[in-house]
Amino acid sequence: MKILLINGANLNMLGQREPEKYGHTTLKDIETQVIEKGKELDCIVDTYQSNHEGDIVDKIQQAKGTYDGILINAGGYTHTSVVIRDAIAATNIPTVEIHMTNIHSREEFRHTSLISGVCIGQVVGFKELSYIFALEGLINYLK
Repeated sequence: MKILLINGANLNMLGQREPEKYGHTTLKDIETQVIEKGKELDCIVDTYQSNHEGDIVDKIQQAKGTYDGILINAGGYTHTSVVIRDAIAATNIPTVEIHMTNIHSREEFRHTSLISGVCIGQVVGFKELSYIFALEGLINYLK
């Protein structure tokens, strides 16, 4: 089984960015944890991060035929990107949306996810553990 983990804009700043909300764990640390958990679950996890919406769309489109599932933390694009939503829908790859914070308890503009409607699930609010929970859920779904 092969999973693609995509992280969007500003997530490369984890560990430095608003540690009171996101903690001190870096994106590299999170990626390593997810890759290791994937190995435990007999799954290969590849990672990708971009601050550019079109690059994320390209990566989702390129995933078709290569990956069994996608984990995505689109960051701020969650609330604004119709094109990321459309790319997920077009590829029809089972996708789980991830957020480290509970977007439903933050600013009102963060309450709406444009991508959740084309995802099989959403994991929010567990900081870096959100990624592990999402991976476990996606693997169980795919089995």
